[in-house]
Amino acid sequence: MGSAQSLPRRRYRGLRKFARNKAAVVGAIIVAFAVLVALLAPWISPYDPIATSFMTVRQAPGALHWFGTDELGRDILARMIYGARASLAAGVVSVGIAVIVGVPLGLLAGYFGRWVDAIVSRLADALLSIPFLILAIAMAAFLGASLTNAMIAIGVSAMPRFVRLARAQALTVKAEDYVEGARAIGLTDARIIVRYILPNVLPPIIVQASLTVATAIIAEASLSFLGLGQLPPLPSWGSMLNTAKDFVEQAPWMSIFPGIAIFLTVLGFNLLGDGLRDALDPREQ
Repeated sequence: MGSAQSLPRRRYRGLRKFARNKAAVVGAIIVAFAVLVALLAPWISPYDPIATSFMTVRQAPGALHWFGTDELGRDILARMIYGARASLAAGVVSVGIAVIVGVPLGLLAGYFGRWVDAIVSRLADALLSIPFLILAIAMAAFLGASLTNAMIAIGVSAMPRFVRLARAQALTVKAEDYVEGARAIGLTDARIIVRYILPNVLPPIIVQASLTVATAIIAEASLSFLGLGQLPPLPSWGSMLNTAKDFVEQAPWMSIFPGIAIFLTVLGFNLLGDGLRDALDPREQ
């Protein structure tokens, strides 16, 4: 009875620990707010983000345009709201690509070892030898300027992190007694990986994914700033900064608000990732 009663407590211990972490809760609130803004963009945006008005060019923040207007008279608040869609999509989709490709490769390398491990590890090492952002810029330039190609480039650039992490976790878990027991009763390698290895690998993968989303958002903003991401007139925070760099003195609000949005969103994902890392730490379970 005592063991049965302690099971629910262990199950919700991580959630309670996360809730007690004030920084993690703040990060979760920031991320939730950004996601809601992106999802509700058509209903909460005060203006059409691509509608121009040469009567309101570079208008300072005021009652009609809370965040001011840009060089074509477009409302900056509306463009930031719709730009959240591009930035968050780039972060989530690119990390999804990295996880979908990298985790299975890492699991196979760690579980089977030998030549599989040698090939996968050398490939990951080769990609890791190139700085993340440099590799993303090179791939985006090769694929062509578009948000889709930017997400693919960021995803491939982030993939080695998940390969290494999944491989290291698989090497640790496959030596456990319950995995040896599963082999002894005749379970196939595929079933052992899916049923025993993968569930134990997921917590660190989730933490790494949340932290990598922040990196991916910065990478997308950098690519868009260089003209390799979201193409005009569709908004993204990086492309808005690219435009704003020519009007820093005349219209500083054009760069201030997108910069704050990138900073807060990246901060939110980092705080969330740190909180998840503490809450999912197996040493605390």
